[in-house]
Amino acid sequence: MKKDLLKEFLDKKVIEFENINFIKKDPIQIPHRFVKKKDIEISAFLTAILSWGRRETIIENSLHLMNIMDNSPYDYILNHTEIDLKKIINFKHRTFNEADLKVFIKALKNIYINHSGLEKCFETNEQKVYNIITNFKLKFFEKYQFSRTHKHISEPKNGSACKRIMMFLRWMVRSKNKGVDFEIWKSLKPSQLYCPLDIHSARISRKLGLIKRKNNDWKTLIEPDKNLSKFCPDDPAKYDFALFGIGIN
Repeated sequence: MKKDLLKEFLDKKVIEFENINFIKKDPIQIPHRFVKKKDIEISAFLTAILSWGRRETIIENSLHLMNIMDNSPYDYILNHTEIDLKKIINFKHRTFNEADLKVFIKALKNIYINHSGLEKCFETNEQKVYNIITNFKLKFFEKYQFSRTHKHISEPKNGSACKRIMMFLRWMVRSKNKGVDFEIWKSLKPSQLYCPLDIHSARISRKLGLIKRKNNDWKTLIEPDKNLSKFCPDDPAKYDFALFGIGIN
């Protein structure tokens, strides 16, 4: 497909899928349960971390986690006790288990007490998010340097496409005008984001000629960005709705 026709096609698909109906079957519905910024970003971060596998299971387990936190994620993170942590016994989502969750809860508390919160940790002057992801991971696990839980936050330097972090950043940064993403972070611009890459968006990207590589890694993530950033320099991640929407439907 010629680039001008491809852009026209994808722009139409963005309009088709980026609306409140998208929320009904997507994990982004979890942070939409909240109104306060810190509740939104914490619930979004934890939901994004759990976002691999079937969407129904992701939503079910994320709702369970919010219930464990009495549907007050920020208050829970800051004020949880050891008794509260006992409530997460047997929590499990695929390979993310109760031991991982305990580390995440304590690490998030450290982020808000000693690093001014999640948004501050993702501030960067880079043209694109790259090093900031590794820097965030170092801060997040600074008190848990030898934890098995490290694997649950991927980073570009290891070749990962960082799908879950990219999706979380899209939620926090992109415009809220269509009622899907939140636009509650001002530390990043949409132009700094990459379009998240998962099995659905990667498959459609290959069919459309946006990707030639076979692996879904970091190099594959930046491959379609060359065209998507030309299609919409200010907001290339909006095409996640088109590519994922086509793939999942």
